[in-house]
Amino acid sequence: MELKQLVPISGILGMMVLVEIGAILLSLPMKAAGISAFEDPSSMLNPLIFIAILLAFTAVLLVLLKYRYKQLIVAIIAISIYFTFVYIFSSIVTLFTSNEIVAVILPLILSGLAIALLYLYPEWYVIDTLGILIAAGAASIFGISLGILPVLILLVLLAIYDAISVYKTRHMITLAEGVMEMKTPILFVIPKKVSYSYIRDGIGKIGEGERGAFIMGMGDLIMPAILVVSANMFLKPGELPFINIPALGAIIGSLAGLVVLLWFVYKGKPQAGLPPLNGGAIIGFLIGCAISGSWGWMII
Repeated sequence: MELKQLVPISGILGMMVLVEIGAILLSLPMKAAGISAFEDPSSMLNPLIFIAILLAFTAVLLVLLKYRYKQLIVAIIAISIYFTFVYIFSSIVTLFTSNEIVAVILPLILSGLAIALLYLYPEWYVIDTLGILIAAGAASIFGISLGILPVLILLVLLAIYDAISVYKTRHMITLAEGVMEMKTPILFVIPKKVSYSYIRDGIGKIGEGERGAFIMGMGDLIMPAILVVSANMFLKPGELPFINIPALGAIIGSLAGLVVLLWFVYKGKPQAGLPPLNGGAIIGFLIGCAISGSWGWMII
């Protein structure tokens, strides 16, 4: 593999590590701020609720795409991103101030500035930088809200759903193409050339049908990171700084899964990302549990 191919691949791997480490770092302030997606982290209904919400949200977006309500899609996604920023900045701001007014107003302002930057200047490095923050924040929220078993069930269900939606129904490809056409900032964009501009080129071709950048769904980096955060939150602390061995195993496993995914992507066909990514994270997590003897999560 040539150097020009290794550079963007290294960038993708680096972003995954940043998302997972960022999610771990955000988990404690998120927990302290009382931010949670589910009331009972151990409930086995949580993964089903998550899937149901995902299916409903996807169905709404597909209907809006079909009838060309593109501006409404942009508004829905922008609002979702805005409130994700609010949660993230709220947890960070509370670390530095006890002033309740500042703790409420400042996150709203910062979130507004971030969303404005995303939509007014959607260059690839802006999308990727803020995307790492969004992905880390989302993974942290769900990671502290879901116990180990619910997370494992969720990742398996999502991997199956992703495979069906890409290879059989293909509706996820339709949705991804629609999102790319609108340049909505819920994708990671990794350029293949230094001269590439997402604003100017979009996902255009650079010769012989090759796209100018790699495109990766934000969910592909969020989902494995949920297991990383959950493992680090609900299992005993290890001897390593700020991370235990099962969580580290999940990180290494997700990176291995990403390498496998990128190998298939280089064949030039759309690939379901979650089967190798979630599968790698789960295998790495289980190996980490075997090394550290952390099997208490198996007791229901």
